[in-house]
Amino acid sequence: MTTYSLADLAARFGLELKGEGGTLIEGVCSLDPGKPGCIGFLSNPKFRTQLAGTRAAAVIVGPRDAASLTTPGLVAKDPYLAYARLAVLFDPDREFVPGIQAGAQVSPQARLAAGVHVGYNAVVEAGAELGEGAYIGPGCIVGRDAVIGPGTRLVAQVHIGARVRIGGRCTLQPGAVVGSRGFGNARGPNGWEEVPQLGTVVIGDNVEIGANTCIDRGAIEDTVIEDGVRLDNLIMIAHNCRIGRDTAIAACTGIAGSTTVGARCLIGGAVGMAGHITIADDVVILGRGMVTNSITEKGVYGSGLPLSDAREWRKTVARIRRLARLEERLREVERHLQLAPREQDNESSES
Repeated sequence: MTTYSLADLAARFGLELKGEGGTLIEGVCSLDPGKPGCIGFLSNPKFRTQLAGTRAAAVIVGPRDAASLTTPGLVAKDPYLAYARLAVLFDPDREFVPGIQAGAQVSPQARLAAGVHVGYNAVVEAGAELGEGAYIGPGCIVGRDAVIGPGTRLVAQVHIGARVRIGGRCTLQPGAVVGSRGFGNARGPNGWEEVPQLGTVVIGDNVEIGANTCIDRGAIEDTVIEDGVRLDNLIMIAHNCRIGRDTAIAACTGIAGSTTVGARCLIGGAVGMAGHITIADDVVILGRGMVTNSITEKGVYGSGLPLSDAREWRKTVARIRRLARLEERLREVERHLQLAPREQDNESSES
């Protein structure tokens, strides 16, 4: 078990030390109840009352709470970000032994850099390239001529299609599929005919892709996921989409083909996007939003109706169904009002 002194952690992450620097830290914990030998954090003021009774050996706090520490601690401008960086030191998933495990099939034409791990029953096809320190978990498939960047981790049963390029320090969770055939079909006289999908997928550095998320390869050009993107579980990104740098997308979102999402966007869960539209940078879309047109200005957008009592919901739906008739009645009123002045003018001229 690796331990760090609080002073070591302060120096490593550029944080202010409060209290005994020799306090040893062997892991992380929640603030309540806390755990001896571990470090917790306080970022939400709602949990400030837990600070006094925590059993944690140390706590990461913001400057406002530094005076309230009852244990040794570290002071950070953003305690949650500091915790995230520090917790990496205690993440056992990042530890592995390099080498090719039993049952793995690695083509002689594949290129493996130093420190690579290929897990049980994984397949690495001809022409594939694995960067230094890459981890290919059990049951993964890396297709022909695919490139996996240094330090990238395919956790388990991840499918990487032919010619896909993935940058460095990415994480792909179990069941992710990158580079599957795009949904391209042309209707012929006897039914649907397949449109070959000749592009691939290009993924930048420091990207996370959640479990069972699917990213289709492009039809002609490539599907692109830029640096720093975070994709949750069960997301569908269709062919020729582009997701901008540092955008985060929550679970169960579906994005149709050839849509571009800008940088630093936040997309809520179960959002649906039509194809061939563009979303500007710094856009927030609330959960269950339905995006059918381009968004050209940054801001917060939402659609859909929030949950309500069933009887109120039925009344709301009934009102929505009557809107078309109400609109037509309103048009009739407007036409009548427009005609009325003309009739009065005609009467005046006759007199």
